[in-house]
Amino acid sequence: MHKRPLKQLLCAIAAAIGLSTVLSASAADPLKVGFVYIGPIGDHGWTYQHEQGRKALAEKFGTQITTNYVENVAEGADAERVIRNMAKDNYDLIFTTSFGYMNPTLKVARQFPKVTFEHATGYKQDKNLGTYLARTYEGRYVGGFLAAKMTKTKKVGYVASFPIPEVIRDINAIQLALNKYNPGTEIKVVWVNSWFDPGKEADAANALIDQGVDVVFQHTDSPAPIQAAERRGVYAVGYASDMAHFGPKAVLTSIVNDWAPHYIEATQSVIDHAWKSQDYWGGLKEGTVELPISDLVPAPVKAEAEQIIADIKSGALHPFTGPIKDQAGVEKIAAGVTASNAELASMNYYVEGMKADIPK
Repeated sequence: MHKRPLKQLLCAIAAAIGLSTVLSASAADPLKVGFVYIGPIGDHGWTYQHEQGRKALAEKFGTQITTNYVENVAEGADAERVIRNMAKDNYDLIFTTSFGYMNPTLKVARQFPKVTFEHATGYKQDKNLGTYLARTYEGRYVGGFLAAKMTKTKKVGYVASFPIPEVIRDINAIQLALNKYNPGTEIKVVWVNSWFDPGKEADAANALIDQGVDVVFQHTDSPAPIQAAERRGVYAVGYASDMAHFGPKAVLTSIVNDWAPHYIEATQSVIDHAWKSQDYWGGLKEGTVELPISDLVPAPVKAEAEQIIADIKSGALHPFTGPIKDQAGVEKIAAGVTASNAELASMNYYVEGMKADIPK
């Protein structure tokens, strides 16, 4: 008596009882893609832009995938619980979108080796964990140029979230542009120790304006600093999304993050079984960073800003090319040398010209 292969036997049984369509449908189950967000999807900033990326991803792949998200997930134990629950719920690909999710994502990734994870703005990878971020410092440098040209008080403000490399790197990029285009211009920094707290963000912006700041930057997620600048009659630079409509008389530009191309590319690679762990950096050249410049900016200044953008895209200009010294005068990047991604990812010092101190 010949034994039939198990798969053939199951198919024969399925056909006999009318389950063949069920089995074939099961073989083509959609890829489950999950997102973990630090703030609300309506923050009009960081989380809002990731949500726009998720929506674009869902539209691109249609029934090939299903997507879901959890918003307002605190960094730490809450994040680990949410990420693990997604992995347990048979998600195939999970994007975790805040720096403080780094260690929880790594821990869960090691416990679920068959799930693919991607973490935004971190620096730890594993076989099934990749990282991705935007070169927002490119946009900050251009914003610093605009601030240098538009300030009358030579005082620029920065509403900062946490003293992590990403934030320090962006502050430095602005200072480097100020040093070049309007030497002696100072950045004043207020730390709010939150990614999304409109009340604290507004208070910080007002405190900076009270100190004579006439261009306000932010590394927080709500439009509250923009709205404060609009009310107080000073300029501002938006972050994460295009915030011009919150301050039409204030916003010179916004450093806009477009996550859709990376989300689409990463998801396609998982579908194709071609995904590999990588440290992806997307900037102006890749379209991950965009800079819509307002007509508040005089035409000659706007043209010069657009030339700086073109030079960054072409590689002719890199904001972190030496010589660069820290605020104590110690050389950090030698003349003619461009900082590596690893150096940028671990930046923990202020550049020359900064008068503030980094919180410990």
